Amino acid sequence: MTDHDTSYKFLFAHAEMVRDLLLGFMEGSWVRELDFVSLEKVSDGYVSDDLRARHNDALWRVRWKREWLYIYLMLEFQSKEDRYMPVRIQTYLGLLYQDLIRRGELEVDGRLPAVLPIVLYNGRRRWRAATDLNDLIQESPEALHPYLPRQRFFLVDQGLYADKGNLRERNLVAAVFALENGATSRDMLRVIARLVDWLKDPEQQYLEQGILEWLRRRGPSLDSQVPWQAVHNLREAHSMLEDRVREWKAQFWREGLEAGMKKGRKQGLQKGRQEGRQEGRQEGSTAEARNILLRQLRRRFGEVPAEIETRLNGASREQLEDWIDRVYEVETVEAVFD
Repeated sequence: MTDHDTSYKFLFAHAEMVRDLLLGFMEGSWVRELDFVSLEKVSDGYVSDDLRARHNDALWRVRWKREWLYIYLMLEFQSKEDRYMPVRIQTYLGLLYQDLIRRGELEVDGRLPAVLPIVLYNGRRRWRAATDLNDLIQESPEALHPYLPRQRFFLVDQGLYADKGNLRERNLVAAVFALENGATSRDMLRVIARLVDWLKDPEQQYLEQGILEWLRRRGPSLDSQVPWQAVHNLREAHSMLEDRVREWKAQFWREGLEAGMKKGRKQGLQKGRQEGRQEGRQEGSTAEARNILLRQLRRRFGEVPAEIETRLNGASREQLEDWIDRVYEVETVEAVFD
């Protein structure tokens, strides 16, 4: 099991994370009918050796009306989707039912509980494989259809839900997804600012520690320049990221100045050394600002319309810098320039 897997398993050992996953990503009013006060983790000793071998999975249960609903959370962190995931899910749920029967953990009427299988996936490519076992079975006579196995799972493709810091409501799982998929230190800074506000009450300290542990494990791959192991609370993480953003801006302008001076020296051979230096500084830093803004816009919104590129070509350095600051504060590319 990779460190990536263990960091997420640590997070989803908290009931609040499972609750936010259900409330934030499952559709339907039935989710609001769940008694989240009853939400409890099923201990590792509760299941057989076959199930316990799935170290990166989590099993929870929660009351819906008078019945238990089991939530089987599979943390699937690999480079590409698993074509036969529905088969794996069906196997694991069969083992779970066998364990419940063996231990006599059924309701009085002996019926099996409902199980909601959730696959949490964070591959760079979007999941395109089947989520329903029926889609994997070859064509058969209609008379056989009632006898064919049925199994479906709920897929949470993390990359589809990450909004790079523009969180509109309190949801810890959405915040983690945004951190995982943030394009820059500024993206992470905005998310951590939200977490500082959401987890400021003393009784939420254990949740803050859970997020911190995740950051210590995942942080180096998100921003290797931040000393994540030395962070003791989210406010420290926020302060360190603020320093990173300031360093990034300073480096950006240093590189722009150097590029401008280089261009200025070249033009100075024709226009005079003093005029060349002055114009080079201005044109070089403006061109660098324009290039950085274009990269930010494409990363945030995709392809940039031609009319916007034309507008950038005629903008001053000060205007470009202002637009750079707005890229991750708005929802549409047009709003950057309002």
